[in-house]
Amino acid sequence: MTDIIHIQESEYDAILRQAVAVIDRTRAMVATTVCSAIGAAHWEIGKLLHDKKVESKHGSGVVNRLSFDLKQHYPQMGVSPRNLWDMKKFYERFCDSEPKLRQAVAVLPWGHTLTLMRKFGKDDNTILYYAQEITSKGWNRELLSSAITLKIHMRKNDPSDNNFEQTLPATQAMFANEVFRSGYNLGFLGVKDPILEIELEARLVEKVKQFLLELGKGFTYIGNQYVLEYNGKRSKVDMLFFHRGLHCLVAIDLKIGEFKPEYAGKMNFYLSLLDRLERREDENRSVGIILCAEKDHVEVELALEDMGKPIGVADYQLIVPQEELKKVVAEEVEAFGKELPRRTEIEEGLSQEHQPQ
Repeated sequence: MTDIIHIQESEYDAILRQAVAVIDRTRAMVATTVCSAIGAAHWEIGKLLHDKKVESKHGSGVVNRLSFDLKQHYPQMGVSPRNLWDMKKFYERFCDSEPKLRQAVAVLPWGHTLTLMRKFGKDDNTILYYAQEITSKGWNRELLSSAITLKIHMRKNDPSDNNFEQTLPATQAMFANEVFRSGYNLGFLGVKDPILEIELEARLVEKVKQFLLELGKGFTYIGNQYVLEYNGKRSKVDMLFFHRGLHCLVAIDLKIGEFKPEYAGKMNFYLSLLDRLERREDENRSVGIILCAEKDHVEVELALEDMGKPIGVADYQLIVPQEELKKVVAEEVEAFGKELPRRTEIEEGLSQEHQPQ
């Protein structure tokens, strides 16, 4: 007779979340391995063409013939003449770069690498930034194009965006400044028209996995509209997380408009309730993030000046500028030409690892 183990629904949910995390982590590792192998092949072919001094002016015949012969052996691989020239450019662009940059681009999908090369040329720092973002957040080509269009790499944290240094121990404040950013890209929600706060929250809950990737490493989602009941009254936190590194609860308050000073007071109240009702003895002070569409740094600084709880204010890009995005996509289609579908399959599918025949 088979023993039946009865567990509570919350325990089962925890098992399910952990199982999903294991599978997602394994799939990500496989995708990274495939990308790395493809990148290594592109690097070696590019090095071969470079070492043999095959130049575009006189070597088109050689590359065309090489492309034809390689397609006979590997018909599913992207070995068109254009792609072979791109491999040579890839090698020449990064062969003298710092090891950190070479390692970062080595694991990227091929189409992502070509996009970064075209957009940023010799700008090592910007390419490294986007390469790390792609790897850590699993950006597809559309999200990468969106981030480039929005110039995410140019956003810098401003000291007035939070009061961590005044409300947290020095070490924790430094870590908190590394964890939280002053701006977030929520383009993955696919919003094209203005929406209400409740709909914004619903979409973030629906795509909480992508939201966690955008927030960064170490966050665990606890729930939305989290109820805090005290003194006969109920308050609700829009979204509640826990950060393993900071070892504290993180409350996020969503706003569809610009920042207003009264939002800081409301968050200060939420954090007091969290510290009194939910915070455990071994945990650090709860941290609050007000996520709004716009903010004025001076206004934020004044609003947080006398707040006793650690609060940060961040803005977000929600509606991707469609005209700019269409322009970026059109440029990429023109650059990739007929090879675009195959490259898209390589970078986003990666479900088939092509073996030599």
